[in-house]
Amino acid sequence: MNAFTGLNALYVNTSLQKKPEYSHTRLLMNASSSIMKKNGVNVEYLHLADHQVPPGVYPDMTKHGWETDEWLTLWEKVETADILIIGTPLWLGEESSICRILIERLYAMSGELNEKGQSIYYGKVGGCIITGNEDGIKHTAMTLGFALNHLGYTIPPQADCGWIGEAGPGPSYGDVLQDGTRAGFDNDFTQRNTTIMTWNCMHLARMLKDQGGISNQGNDRIAWKAGERFGYENSE
Repeated sequence: MNAFTGLNALYVNTSLQKKPEYSHTRLLMNASSSIMKKNGVNVEYLHLADHQVPPGVYPDMTKHGWETDEWLTLWEKVETADILIIGTPLWLGEESSICRILIERLYAMSGELNEKGQSIYYGKVGGCIITGNEDGIKHTAMTLGFALNHLGYTIPPQADCGWIGEAGPGPSYGDVLQDGTRAGFDNDFTQRNTTIMTWNCMHLARMLKDQGGISNQGNDRIAWKAGERFGYENSE
């Protein structure tokens, strides 16, 4: 049995491409997910553009003016995943508009609690994969890493990776070049960071799952609401 058997990973691609097979971001996500699969992790993919998920910060946006909202049907995939990897392309140095919708909808569920009275995301691990042909990998990784951490995800060391080509118009990750090679496939920096990100996510998820998540001493919202202040007091 592999050391990571029993872990579930969800890769959410927030590419603007309607079909996942045309997504350059998916190609780099595949490089990461193949490592997880080889080591016993159960991997599932979600291409968000395939679904009607409107923007908003509520669990069901049909109660707030939208005719259709598939988010709650997708939520089970997120809730059961020990590892969440967000993939996004860069546009004007930022994550995609669909990626922002994903963050909003994850935020919409942040009021849900686990059995310990913590955020439903406690004990889960998050990372990100970014592609494009313009600057912005670290900036976008900073944005996504903070959002996931604020919601309750635990972020391992070096939990981001990506590939960008030359500044300006040019090939995207995986495009076939004139010499028959694929853009970015031979980039040592991308290969190294993708590998490290993937393994660190697996290692941390394994540790958290084996120890039953994070202790709820001091972070139990139910206890806080009941009057427990965990040692907090005002001081002059």
